[in-house]
Order: sequence, then structure tokens, then C-alpha cells
Amino acid sequence: MLKDVCIVGLGAIGGWMGAHLARLDGLNVSALARGDTLAAVRDHGLRLDSGGQTLAVPLRVSDDAAALGPQDLVILAVKGPAIAGVAAQVAALCGPHTRVLTALNGLPWWFTAGLPVPGLALDCVDPGGRIAALIPPERVIGCVVHASCFTTAPGCISHVMGNGLLIGEACGGGSGSVDEVAALLAGAGFGAKAVDSIQREVFYKLWGNMTTNPVSALTRATTDRILADELVREFTTAIMREAAVIGERVGCPIAQSPQDRHVITRSLGAFKTSMLQDIEAHRAIETDALLAAPRELAQQLGIATPMMDALLGLTRLMDSCRR
Repeated sequence: MLKDVCIVGLGAIGGWMGAHLARLDGLNVSALARGDTLAAVRDHGLRLDSGGQTLAVPLRVSDDAAALGPQDLVILAVKGPAIAGVAAQVAALCGPHTRVLTALNGLPWWFTAGLPVPGLALDCVDPGGRIAALIPPERVIGCVVHASCFTTAPGCISHVMGNGLLIGEACGGGSGSVDEVAALLAGAGFGAKAVDSIQREVFYKLWGNMTTNPVSALTRATTDRILADELVREFTTAIMREAAVIGERVGCPIAQSPQDRHVITRSLGAFKTSMLQDIEAHRAIETDALLAAPRELAQQLGIATPMMDALLGLTRLMDSCRR
């Protein structure tokens, strides 16, 4: 039975999940935080605005994993560039049977563990396998978040839309642990569902946002303007076709056409991607997880990706010039 849960990363998604979980009777929810977020949550608790209502919940927070102690479940919800820096603290929160639920964008370090193609690696997101050594894929339950949230201030989150959480074993297949975590999340009000192949869900979400995210970072445009420009739209379509070939080769086929996905994206209206939000807040952006990782898979599989290469190069150059 899950009794102790710790959130690592009280940003938009981690805070949203933590606020709902903290309302469950009999569940001890804590968080690993630092800086302004640590101080804010200590002072006034975690605050969530959703559906016109404000939820404020007290939360035990610390910047020291040892002070929080071993957990039954750790929810890792930091941005990709921050994972290496918190991996040791995540490991310190783990006992023999602790599971780590990763709510991340793009392709994570454990992605290749559950693929039917052996020998693939993602060195760009985990150089030398240092993260995997601290948080092995066997411990991980992957989570794909279908929701939009943003932080309004340290410890304050606004929920815009969506409630879906898809979860599955990083190494593939189903398990009692996945079912237990899904039940916990459903009990907290999330639309949680266990899936047999979390890699397929991860890759599908990547396929939908690996273009609009970096294009928005380059142009500062919302998604509606990106897709309204015929030339830019065709550029994103070409990248999605390249990515679909990668997905087919690694056992993550895409059933939709790029045009079908554009219809879904258009329905969101003038939407700011997470990468655009990071640019505006002067935070690190997730270029490696969203673009370098699928390109690395393509290189290992011998798949040409000229359009993806161009977007990766432009995004990296833009990022280096803003530092």
C-alpha cells in the first residue's frame, strides 16, 4: 500500500499533481524543493488555481532528501536539463521497493529499455549512463501527462486544461505496481490509465510537440500562428514524417497523419508551448529530450532526418546566443 509520496520538482506539473495528492486521507505527501519555491511552500503551502477555484494545501518540504526519508513513490517532475542534478537526491529517497514515476517531456533516459530493438541508447539525455545508474529503468514507471499547467509564482500553479495521465512500466508490460499507482492517481481525481507500452505513448506525445515547441522558442509565436503560416506548417509536417519513420522502426508506430495532428493542435487556440514559457521565464529549455534524442535514435538506425537536423541546429544556436 502506498503511504509516503514525494514530489521532486514543484513546478507546473509537479505542483498540480502534488496539490491533488495532498488532499487524500492517509497519504503522506512531501516535496523536495529549493530556493524561492521552498520558502513559498513553507510559508503558505502549495496553491493551485483550477476551474475558477483556488486550492491551498500544506506540504512538508525540504531541500534535503535525507530529511524526508525513504518513500513508497517518488514523482519526478523536473525539466529535462535538471534531471542529472537531482538524480542522486531521487536515489536517496528510494528504499528497496520504491518506485519512481517520471512526468517528463520528450524522450527520457529510460526510453530504450522497453523497446523491441536492442542496443539503442540515448547518450544525449544521459551521458555515460549516470542517471540510469542512480535511477535504473527497472525502478521507473513512466507517465505521459495530457494537461496544461503553468506557474504564476513560486509554489503557485494554474491549471489550464486536461487531466489525463497514462502510466506504464519503463521496461514494458503491465504490473501490480502500475495498477496500484494508477488507482492512487485516479483516487486523487486524475484521469489515470495503465498502459502496456508507455514508450508508444511517450513517442506519440513527442511526435505532436517536438516541432511546435522549438519553433515557438525560435519565433516566440503561439501554436495557432505557427500552423497558420503555410511554409512553417509544411516544415513541421516534414519533421513529423521523419519522426514517424523512427517510431515505426522502434516499435512506436504513429497511426495519425501530421495533418490530423495539426487539427488537434489548432483546437487549442493561441497556445503557448512549454518551451516558449521557459524562454520567457529565462529557464533552460528541453532541446535534448525533444530533438536531440529522436535524432540520436535516427542516427543509430541509419535514418536520414535533414529537416529535424535543421530545427535542432537552429534551436541550439538560438539557445547558446541567449546565455
